[in-house]
Amino acid sequence: MALSRLSSRSKGISRPLSAAFSRSISTDTTPITIETSLPFTAHLCDPPSRSVESSTQELLSFFRTMALMRRMEIAADSLYKAKLIRGFCHLYDGQEAVAIGMEAAITKKDAIITAYRDHCIFLGRGGSLYEVFAELMGRQDGCSKGKGGSMHFYKKDSSFYGGHGIVGAQVPLGCGIAFAQKYSKEEAVTFAMYGDGAANQGQLFEALNISALWDLPSILVCENNHYGMGTAEWRAAKSPSYYKRGDYVPGLKVDGMDAFAVKQACKFAKEHALKNGPIILEMDTYRYHGHSMSDPGSTYRTRDEISGVRQERDPIERIKKLVLSHDLATEKELKDMEKEIRKEVDDAIAKAKDCPMPEPSELFTNVYVKGFGTESFGADRKEVKAALP
Repeated sequence: MALSRLSSRSKGISRPLSAAFSRSISTDTTPITIETSLPFTAHLCDPPSRSVESSTQELLSFFRTMALMRRMEIAADSLYKAKLIRGFCHLYDGQEAVAIGMEAAITKKDAIITAYRDHCIFLGRGGSLYEVFAELMGRQDGCSKGKGGSMHFYKKDSSFYGGHGIVGAQVPLGCGIAFAQKYSKEEAVTFAMYGDGAANQGQLFEALNISALWDLPSILVCENNHYGMGTAEWRAAKSPSYYKRGDYVPGLKVDGMDAFAVKQACKFAKEHALKNGPIILEMDTYRYHGHSMSDPGSTYRTRDEISGVRQERDPIERIKKLVLSHDLATEKELKDMEKEIRKEVDDAIAKAKDCPMPEPSELFTNVYVKGFGTESFGADRKEVKAALP
C-alpha cells in the first residue's frame, strides 16, 4: 500500500502534531507483527515478548513523527547559532524512538515528567511546532508563555509536567504525581525520565524507596545515552546496569533505538506499575549532538563512534526499512514526506518569529497563587514594584 492512496488534509502548523500533517496517515489497522531488534534483559521480572503488534497506520505515523522531531531539532540548532535562541538548549536527535515508542503505549491520562531535553517529548504529547519554536525564541505564544525556554516546556492538558533544569529533581516530583494518581484512583501511571548522568543522584533512590513502600504507579525511565555531559558512563558509575539499580524494584533493559521495543516495554511497565508498583526501564539510546549547544560533542568521543551509531542503529532508518520492506511506501514517497516536513518546520519558524515577546508585566505572573495579595519589589525596593495578580 503506497502513500499515494492516502487522503489529503489541510495543514495547520499551530495545531497539535496529530493534526499538523498535510496528508493524513493511513487508517489501515491490519495487524503487522514486528520483532524487536534485541531481546529484553530483565531484573526481578519476566521480560515481555519480542513480538510487537503494529499496523500500517502506526508504522507510517512513527516515520513521519520521528522525521518531524529530527527536523525540528536540526532547525533549533540553526536558530541557536543565529542567536535567535538564547540560554541553554539540549537537543534530542538520535533519541526519538524513546519519545515515540513511549507515547504509543500510553494515553494522555498517563503523566510524563522529564529533564531539560524535552522538546520532542512535548511534541509527542500533542504540542505544536509553533508552540515549540515560539517558546524556544522566548515569544508569548510559546508553551510556557515564552518564560520557560528550552528547558521548561509544559503541557498540563496532556499530563506533561516539564521540562526541569535541576539534574534528577524531576524524579521525586514524578513519584509525587504517581502518588496523586493512586490517591485519586485514576488507573494511570507516571513516567519519570532522567539520564544516566542523573542516575547517581541520591534523591532518585529516596523517591524510588517511598514509591516501592507505597506501591505507587511510577515508572522510572533512564535514558542512557552513555554520556553525562562529557563524562562516559563507565567513568561515573561503578554499576552501569541502571535497570538493576532499584535492587528490590524490578527493571528492564530496552533497546532505546528501536521504537517498537520501547512501545512494548512501556506497555509492559504500565501494566506492572498499576498492579505491583514501581519499575525501572533503562533505554539504551544515543544522542548525536553534544550535551548542550555549548558542547561540540566530539572532545570525549570520536566522530567514528557517532557515525557508526548513525549507520547501524539510527531509529528513523530502522522504521524506514520496515516501511519499505512491508511495501507501505516507496523511497520517493518518503522523500516527498520529508520535504513536506521541512516546509512545516520552516512555516512554524516564520510564524514564531512574528510572534511578540511577552509583556513586561508577565514577569510578575505565575509566581504565587492568584489573588494572594503579594507585592514584588526590585533590587532598589522603590522604582520596580508590582502587585502580583
